Amino acid sequence: MENTEPTAGNLDILYQDEFLVVVNKPAGMLVHQGRDPEPRDQIAMKVLRDQIGQRVTTLHRLDRPTSGALLFALEKETGSHLRRLFDAHRIEKQYTAVVVGETPKAWTCKKGLQKSEDEPEREAETNFRRLSFVEKGGRTFTILLAEPRTGRYHQIRRHLASGGFPIVGDYLYGEVELMDKLGEQSGSKRLLLHASCIGFEHPVGNDFLEVEAPLPERFGYYL
Repeated sequence: MENTEPTAGNLDILYQDEFLVVVNKPAGMLVHQGRDPEPRDQIAMKVLRDQIGQRVTTLHRLDRPTSGALLFALEKETGSHLRRLFDAHRIEKQYTAVVVGETPKAWTCKKGLQKSEDEPEREAETNFRRLSFVEKGGRTFTILLAEPRTGRYHQIRRHLASGGFPIVGDYLYGEVELMDKLGEQSGSKRLLLHASCIGFEHPVGNDFLEVEAPLPERFGYYL
C-alpha cells in the first residue's frame, strides 16, 4: 500500500514570483498547524517558509488528505488583495476526483451544509462535470471535475457522497469496508481528490494567472 505519511523534503513549486507562490501540496500534509499537532506532522506553511527562506501567508486551505494547488502570499498587500478575491468568489478552483458509480455528464449540487450539528446550515454550491468513466473489478468509476462556488467544510466530498457518489478513499463519507476493498485493488488507500487548477487575476498587473497541478501517481489505476 502507498505510505500513509507525506514524503519529507521540499514542496513542488508550481509558480513563484516576488508576490506569491503556488505549490503542489502532497496528500497527508497539513496546510497549517492544528490545535493538537503530532510530532511527525508536516506543515506546508512551515516547509515552504524554510524552503524559500522567507515568510509566507496562508490564504486558503486544502483538507489534509487532499493534494494539489495551494496558494500563498509573500507580502502583506498581496495577501490582503487575494483574500478579497477569495471573499468575492473570484478565485477559480478546479478539483479532479474519482468516485464510485457512473455520474451524470454534468450537474450542480446546491445542498446547504453545516460544519457541525450546532451550527446553522450555510449555502453551498458545486458544479460537476464528468470527464470519463472506467470499469475496474466489476465496478464503474467516474473521473470528474469539480468546481466549488463556495468554500464550505468538506464541500466537494459531502456533495458527492450525498448524491450517492463517494470519492474513492473517502473513509469519512464513504463505507469503510468498500474503501478498504478498493484500496487493496488499486494499491493506495488515499483520497482521490486533487486540486488540479487555480486561476485568478494577478494582484500586480491584473493579468489572469492559471496554475495547474499534475495528478499524483495514486490516480493512475483509474486513468
